[in-house]
Amino acid sequence: MYAIAPTFDIDHSPEWGSDRLDLDAYLRRIGYEGVRDNSLKTLQQVHRAHMSTISFENVDIAVGRTVSLDMAELERKLVRSGRGGYCYETNLLFAAALDRLGFPVMRMLSRIREGDTRRRFRSHTSLLVRTADEPDTVWLADPGYGYAGLIEPMPLRDGARATVGPWSWELGVDDGHWVLRSQDGEGRWSDLYVFRPERQYEVDYRAAHYVSSTRPGSPFVNRLVAQRGSETVRHRLRNDVLVTDHPDGRTERAVLAPDEVVAALREKFGLTLTDEDVSLLLGFLRRGESAAAS
Repeated sequence: MYAIAPTFDIDHSPEWGSDRLDLDAYLRRIGYEGVRDNSLKTLQQVHRAHMSTISFENVDIAVGRTVSLDMAELERKLVRSGRGGYCYETNLLFAAALDRLGFPVMRMLSRIREGDTRRRFRSHTSLLVRTADEPDTVWLADPGYGYAGLIEPMPLRDGARATVGPWSWELGVDDGHWVLRSQDGEGRWSDLYVFRPERQYEVDYRAAHYVSSTRPGSPFVNRLVAQRGSETVRHRLRNDVLVTDHPDGRTERAVLAPDEVVAALREKFGLTLTDEDVSLLLGFLRRGESAAAS
């Protein structure tokens, strides 16, 4: 039943705050200077520009700050302050930009697998999008997944495959869910996440975000995570460990000192960090060092 593309239209609901997004500032932030329409080409280019510019990161959660999904706060942080965000932040910002460009967008919640088929609660955001020039095709869009996420949208079709540079993705159907799979540089496939094409509302995102950003045991609470993927390399940072995946299958792993973590966030993940950010990060990392040594 879920191999059939869902029907949806432009979401004009004010609950997402899309009308409050400064679209000009957002497009400058991601370096997009192309046509502002709702064509497939624009969707592909804006998706790629967003992913290459706005990294997945949870610095604020790691250091104990409260993260807001209000559009004004998303714009302040991700657009004007040169920061990234985790999936709720970056994909909701991207969805708002698509709203403003005239794309029909369905906001969803997905279940992370990361190679593990245990059933988990729906903790990841992903989007379905329609374009004006291919109205019969639905596209899965998700620039906010992280290092192994889609670089460009792919068609929601059982058996569909997409390749950008050395990386490939595949969509299938498993137990009534769509499943997105990723292929690494050595040709191995693994499940990233599963989803059903069901529209979610602001209250659903607020609840899932609260659990993900505050629950003890969440992968984003009391640990630092940053991820970035491109056509040529994938970077993953967890606390003080930086993992770099290369297209030929090589993986490099480095344990960083606190100052080196800050440098990596700036250089590898493109984050603009204030003096306060750095002070809080260094305190967080040094507490982690002390706990590991005791």
